[in-house]
Amino acid sequence: MSETYDAVIAGAGPAGAQCARDIAARGYDVVVLETEGEDEFPSRSNKSTAGTFPSTMTSFGVPDDVVMNFTDSVVIESPTGHFDRTQSGAVLEFADFKNWLVEEGRADGAEYRFDARVSKPLMEGGEIVGVVYDGDEEVRGEVIIDATGPSAPLAKKLGVVDLQREKQAIGVEYEYEGVDVDPDGYANLTDAMMLRLDHRMAPGGYSWLFHTGGDTAKVGVCYIQNAAHRENAREDFTIDDYLTNWVDSDPRFADAERLEGKQHRGSAHIQPPTSMSTDGFMAIGDTVPTLDPLWGEGIDKCMRSGRAAAATVDACLTPEEPDTSAEAVSVYDRLWHDEVAPKARTRLVMTELLYLASNDRYDRLVADLNRLGPDTLTKANQGNVRAILNLLRPGDAPLLAKYLRNRYLG
Repeated sequence: MSETYDAVIAGAGPAGAQCARDIAARGYDVVVLETEGEDEFPSRSNKSTAGTFPSTMTSFGVPDDVVMNFTDSVVIESPTGHFDRTQSGAVLEFADFKNWLVEEGRADGAEYRFDARVSKPLMEGGEIVGVVYDGDEEVRGEVIIDATGPSAPLAKKLGVVDLQREKQAIGVEYEYEGVDVDPDGYANLTDAMMLRLDHRMAPGGYSWLFHTGGDTAKVGVCYIQNAAHRENAREDFTIDDYLTNWVDSDPRFADAERLEGKQHRGSAHIQPPTSMSTDGFMAIGDTVPTLDPLWGEGIDKCMRSGRAAAATVDACLTPEEPDTSAEAVSVYDRLWHDEVAPKARTRLVMTELLYLASNDRYDRLVADLNRLGPDTLTKANQGNVRAILNLLRPGDAPLLAKYLRNRYLG
């Protein structure tokens, strides 16, 4: 006989672990199945730059001891300029953060099974009633939650998500020491998170430097498999080649050395969700996907999606007659659009326009941000249409036409 829980979660990333933490705190029986072994966790899934903001730290009670460095500014670089905005943040040690989430959940009663690879849904009468893992092992639940990210073994087989390759973003990051964060001719990146828009370094995406204290930093590159990448990519260059090229050509890294074993790589999809739930099932975190499309921030969005799923479990199982029908579970979809990722479609349009722009247009964008001031970026980042329009220029007509061709003609 299979064991039965109130909730079964596949994946122990920020979304799955936060969901388990909240479900257990509400007094429900929940089990998390994680592919990695406990002794190595999270070596293979240590995939995040782990930059976040005070609102996340406060909302989820994240302790200071998983923070590598507190930052006080965000810098946007273009090929020849930069814009500096005051913004408090925190760069987390992602492995410590994930282990902290697991221990928090366990303290509230969540069960974890490591070295447990989920392969498919367990179906009865056309509805999901559990999961199959490690070949032929089974576990059942009133509600099943896929938090496995882009692999999505449950959500894909249930037809809940349709992750498209051309919308996939891939990234690689290394940690370095000996980085000059305040050289002549560049922005001062001391205690800063820097994002660079430059197709030479990241065609169809962006590169970054997050200061982690002293002369150390997380340095990475990410791009989307989009038209801008195809137009600007170098023949036979891999994503590692782009990162190496940047490090080799930027004087800030002249004396830098890569820290052994400090490599992070991963992928996510930049596309609007089609659906997120069905009878007795929800997809959360990057399975949906939930990553912020514009700047790639994922921790906050993933944890908020986990929290919304936990609230949905509570709403479905609290009544005297529990209801896990698709209609009842669709509360999660509404919470996602209202609280997890409001204005997601507007931000997606901004993303597609941004990464289609040329390097010259990036220079003009940075100049405009400096001229208009930080409020414009803040409001545009929130999806404010007036602020977005303020950043457009009459000469952007070809860019808008290009966006429309890519969107509607492929």
